Amino acid sequence: MTLSLGVDTGGTYTDAVLIRDERDVIASAKALTTRSDLAIGVGQAIRAVMEEAGVSAGQIGLASLSTTLATNALVEGQGGRVALIYIGFSQGDLDKHGLREALKGDPALVISGGHSHAGSEVAPLDVAALEEFLASGAGVSGYAVAAQFATRNPAHELEAARIIAERTGAPVTCSHQLSAKLNGPKRAVTAVLNARLIGMIDRLIGRAQDTLADLGIDAPMMVVRGDGALMSAEQARARPIETILSGPAASIVGARWLTGVENALVSDIGGTTTDVALIKEGRPKIDPAGAQVGGFRTMVEAVAMRTHGLGGDSQVHVVAEGLQGGVFLGPRRVLPVSLIAAEAGEVVHAVLDEQLRAATVGEYDVRFARMLPGVPTDGLGPRETVLLDRLGTRVLPLSGLLRTRMEQGALSRLIDRGIVQVSGITPSDASHVLGRLDAWDGEAARKGLELYARKRTGSGERLAGSPEALAQMIIDQLTEQTALTLLEAAFAEDDTDFGLPPEQLARHILTQKGLAGHRGLLKLDMALNVEVVGLGASAPSYYPAVGARLHCGMILPEHAGVANAIGAVVGRVTFRKSGTVTAPAEGRYRVHLEEGPQDFGSAEAALGLLEEVLRAEAQAEARAAGAEDVRVIVSRDIRQVPVEGREVFVEATITVEASGRPRVADE
Repeated sequence: MTLSLGVDTGGTYTDAVLIRDERDVIASAKALTTRSDLAIGVGQAIRAVMEEAGVSAGQIGLASLSTTLATNALVEGQGGRVALIYIGFSQGDLDKHGLREALKGDPALVISGGHSHAGSEVAPLDVAALEEFLASGAGVSGYAVAAQFATRNPAHELEAARIIAERTGAPVTCSHQLSAKLNGPKRAVTAVLNARLIGMIDRLIGRAQDTLADLGIDAPMMVVRGDGALMSAEQARARPIETILSGPAASIVGARWLTGVENALVSDIGGTTTDVALIKEGRPKIDPAGAQVGGFRTMVEAVAMRTHGLGGDSQVHVVAEGLQGGVFLGPRRVLPVSLIAAEAGEVVHAVLDEQLRAATVGEYDVRFARMLPGVPTDGLGPRETVLLDRLGTRVLPLSGLLRTRMEQGALSRLIDRGIVQVSGITPSDASHVLGRLDAWDGEAARKGLELYARKRTGSGERLAGSPEALAQMIIDQLTEQTALTLLEAAFAEDDTDFGLPPEQLARHILTQKGLAGHRGLLKLDMALNVEVVGLGASAPSYYPAVGARLHCGMILPEHAGVANAIGAVVGRVTFRKSGTVTAPAEGRYRVHLEEGPQDFGSAEAALGLLEEVLRAEAQAEARAAGAEDVRVIVSRDIRQVPVEGREVFVEATITVEASGRPRVADE
């Protein structure tokens, strides 16, 4: 019996599954994600799933990883210092598509060179300026190279990369190797982000491979791309930008494998976010504009995912305005008080008991802080340093940590850097109080909700009469916000343009009255006209009410809590290669290749050569990733215009897709 191992690192948990013969899930397990070193949590999850299944390391023939590390790093502004070599552009082009923001103050050298739309050299590459810049010692960990019309002729990018590698030995990312599409500044953004991630993803994959070796698992390791396909660990190390949205993409692949749905919305609730995407005709819908993450629009193919800061660990905010009051969730994730109490119960319970004895609810009640070990603390200001010295390795209530209003801003900066975590009331705590969850310290959750229930609304009344009443209020709010999230996605993906932004349509009075089944002079009915696949460990607790709210079918598959890990290992290796044929003059057809343009006297000859080259490249990439029985699909997009009664060739794009299942090592 040969087994496949899938691992997914989420914001709260790292999941692992074992699948037999690509058909049956035989075991699954979870471990808390260790944010200071993700490989620790990966190792714990793998050990747990192997013990659960009672299998040996030698029975595992394939391992695959999906990770949120690249996505989180870009969102949080982390990564190495890079330099951009920008060839054939102007200084003003640095402001296009957020390129200057992507650089975050890192150096950029703008030099002459580049090519025309037809692939002809516009100006020689300024090698002297490049060598002078490299000799100055920019102190960077990697370089990004983007040249004008490099997808038409990459000669200057390749030459610059060769010189950089020879002079510095640092990794180099060429923009044309990440995308075959035009738009130099956007390609440059993608190259910069890729260069910034190389060191970080390289360390993660290296540590994960070391973990497999320590456990005795001698199997090839794959990594999930943002479009849900698999790539080898070595390919992910070279092109880490392609792993953004890896985790959410894996959940879509897992949903399809678990349910077999052809058309459905997939909603995956985790600890930090809810991710919603569309499966259409059996395949995840791909974002045609490229993946957007951390405010940057890249040229990376990825699933069209709508992500909201709504999860089991979302912070509960009390709405004090109005006579009735209420609660609102997110978008920030906090540590559930039940979780921090499970780790430091004596301290947490002593503080909560003292807060319960007070006559009024304090501003910082139920709020604790702890420092995450191993997170870099360089570049901190004096206030942040004082707070860290005061906190040390302890768990402290915020009332004991913060002594002035000015320190609140310092704490926020430490939280944003991922150096400090704080606790609060969350839906996970509410689930403990209602008996739906029994993972951590339920008594601490009850005490925390009792304190929050005592807060006053605008009428002067208590927010809730009991911890149970507040817990139900929190769960109801989670249902409402999840329903709005799904409605937004449905309006965004619907083929009809309704004339308003999706977020306004979801909240529109007619939408809400239709969901409520309004009956007056008007009869209004509204429903989601597609099934929803609910994923995430907490989906069975929360999502039946969401389906009832939207009047739609709700599919809650077995193993929904580890769908990401399942998707990490059941996907296919897929590589797409695209190329272009242009017509610089009548009767001349130009193929744009890596080694430079080639001209032909007929369109079919040019298209034939391009297809042959792309087919070989795509198959080589797929086989390098370990794919077997590689299948190839070719599509041609030929653009012609009518001139004097005949069709004249303008441009053609050929896309070749090579795919196959990864090779599984014999037992």
